Amino acid sequence: MVIATFENIELDNIYNRSITMGKEIERKYIVSEDIDLDKYTFSIIEQGYLSTDPDKTVRIRVKDDHAFITIKGRNKGIEREEFEYKIPVLEAKQMLEMTPHKISKRRYYIQHHGHLWELDIFEGENSGLRMAEIELNSSNETFSTPPWAIEEVSEDPRYFNSQLCLHPFSKWE
Repeated sequence: MVIATFENIELDNIYNRSITMGKEIERKYIVSEDIDLDKYTFSIIEQGYLSTDPDKTVRIRVKDDHAFITIKGRNKGIEREEFEYKIPVLEAKQMLEMTPHKISKRRYYIQHHGHLWELDIFEGENSGLRMAEIELNSSNETFSTPPWAIEEVSEDPRYFNSQLCLHPFSKWE
């Protein structure tokens, strides 16, 4: 089942990967409200953390009707180790019950100049936060920043999802 296809990107590939090992290289940006999201495909995401330790973050995620457990190492700039495994949705939902802090968001998939951007609209205690990320093949890979990506926050730990569940955006001063 293909969820959506645009400009040679099959979103079903995001769901069907069973194991990802290696480095995550990612840049994150605050997003302006100056973007019409009605034309983009989206997923509903609920996630929680079994560990928020910066050296070994362990996340449980349910994305639509798929689920994953992800283990991430400490950030080194915009890079970190990442291991992700597809797991049964029912088990993921049971594990989410074990997590004291959760994040809910709607993720939009936007193709921009040859790169896939994932734009998150946060809900609940992080409501009001709009953030986009782009995964890269190397830390020095060039890309075009969309006009709605207004401020880079890649290395600001306040914007890490594992920290947003502990210190929600709505409670920032």
